[in-house]
Amino acid sequence: MDRFVSRKRPRSPPPPTTTDEESTDLKLALLMSLFPTMTLDTLMEILVSSNGCVETASTTIKAQTQTQIQSGSAPPFKKRATAIPGTPAIQTCLTSTSPTIIPKPLTKKGQTLHLYSPASIAAHTPCTLIHNFLPPSLANALLSELLSESPHFTRPQFQLFDRTVQSPHSASIYVSTPEDHHSHTSEYTYGGTYRSNVRQITPHMRTVAAKVQRTVNEQIKARGPKLPFQSPLEWTPNAAFVNCYAGPTESVGWHSDELTYLGPRPVIGSLSLGVEREFRVRKILPVDTDNEDENNGDDGGQISIHLPHNSLLIMHAEMQEEWKHSIVPAKTVIPHPVSGTARINITYRWYRESLHPRYTPRCRCGEHTVLRCVQRKRENRGRYMWMCYAGFAPGKKGCGFFQWAEFDHDGEPVWGLRGREDNGEDAPKLRNFVEGTSRVEDADGVGGDGI
Repeated sequence: MDRFVSRKRPRSPPPPTTTDEESTDLKLALLMSLFPTMTLDTLMEILVSSNGCVETASTTIKAQTQTQIQSGSAPPFKKRATAIPGTPAIQTCLTSTSPTIIPKPLTKKGQTLHLYSPASIAAHTPCTLIHNFLPPSLANALLSELLSESPHFTRPQFQLFDRTVQSPHSASIYVSTPEDHHSHTSEYTYGGTYRSNVRQITPHMRTVAAKVQRTVNEQIKARGPKLPFQSPLEWTPNAAFVNCYAGPTESVGWHSDELTYLGPRPVIGSLSLGVEREFRVRKILPVDTDNEDENNGDDGGQISIHLPHNSLLIMHAEMQEEWKHSIVPAKTVIPHPVSGTARINITYRWYRESLHPRYTPRCRCGEHTVLRCVQRKRENRGRYMWMCYAGFAPGKKGCGFFQWAEFDHDGEPVWGLRGREDNGEDAPKLRNFVEGTSRVEDADGVGGDGI
């Protein structure tokens, strides 16, 4: 309490803010009020390099500004290009005027940094968060529609250490047409198993898909040049996972989304409806040996993003290969007037035509392989591989098949054309959700800029 009272004293300098629990948003707000002409990215870099201390950051800015003014050099702290365009500011370093200052991450082992504002989320993670994404009546209608669908969802089972376990939440896959439904139940596999619970997209889901597609493509362009292996083509959603978390204890553990049909560097649009839940992310830190315990993945700490009703989270191209994410169990939640304690989540995805299961490799078991990326071992970090996942299906054993995957600069498999030739015909193409739909702005008479 004394800490906040001291800030009300007139003309007092910003107090030291060394406590880890203090809001990063508040620290940035203090710096922006003191240095309004500086960019948010630059202030974030200096705050990180100052170990989160506002007083140290303020002193650094003043000292460097005075030095450059006296020397007659260019205006200080001009925003520079990052080493890899599109990476979050947390991964950058200070300008060349301070080469000896090395930025430190704001998250630490065993600690969780809670972020709420879209600016902070964009600065610290490879995500974009958009609040109030849909007109309120449309968001509630979509939520009600999917709540009525959720009793038909299932909890996928998988085998782990010779024990069959069940997903801690229910889900279903949605596709556009009856033809896509048949293809998904007979050709596509997930984690080594076929999914029988595939449903056709609902009317409101189809309406919303147009706005999701447009917004995701706008945000992809806003992040700058594409990453290696990221597709330059327009992002066109043609499949969706709909998850239902029926209460505060339902969750999903740490994972990266399966790349088999998405390909390298995928982008996913995730729409949250109903009760607010915590979406946690953590950076995957490289290791030098195979003996490193996977549980040590929390060495870099966690970041918590709070996802309220009617919010769109875009997971950009850095996300799946370099980060893991989860929905953690909650002790309590604030009930939503429509869904109560339930949360519905739609993840719109773009399945690449070149990665249809007719083209992907099969293992010695005769099963479809799964595409994965080396995330932790430093020696091969970032390489892709096809692996047998039959051993994760209940009652099955895997064959240990492994094959390095090869992709061109745009993330297309180099064997794609050969795969078509070997099969004699093109595989059926999943239909885009947006084909033949009207714009969301027509619903409720609300324009895209007015949300």
